Amino acid sequence: MRTVPFTGGEKESLQASMDRHRDAVLWKVEGLDDEALRRPMTPSGTNLLGLVKHLAAVEYWWFADTFGQEHEELPFDDDDENADLRVDAGESTAEVLAFYARARASSDEVIGKFGLEDLGRNERGEKVTLRWVLIHMIEETARHAGHMDIVRELIDGASGDHRRARSQH
Repeated sequence: MRTVPFTGGEKESLQASMDRHRDAVLWKVEGLDDEALRRPMTPSGTNLLGLVKHLAAVEYWWFADTFGQEHEELPFDDDDENADLRVDAGESTAEVLAFYARARASSDEVIGKFGLEDLGRNERGEKVTLRWVLIHMIEETARHAGHMDIVRELIDGASGDHRRARSQH
């Protein structure tokens, strides 16, 4: 698990913080079968694989789209605000995890290419800095990693933000 450096630069620290939460997201799906990853664990239908799909879509959206970079088609639907949270039967776990990996790589390219003060435009045409997008996506990823922590604990009792040796307590 990557840690945020105590004396790192701002951009390095922000990216390390984001990576820490991204790694927690991946840990939350590790070792579970397809049924468990797709199992709705809340009345709204929240499941682990759907949260990964959502995080991939919003990473592409906030980094690539905001800064005018090319990206693959995103699973958003104007008529269905939760489309990006649903994994269709024809989408495999491997495909969703690969989508997240590609989104992370694309976002990392944007982070490497632009400075914290560089401006992009959000979906409403408002100017936003890369710093703002990084902070927003740290919040978004941490929020959903927390959801995933609860969902994973409901599935098999695993909890926390990183792998730990099982306690004897």
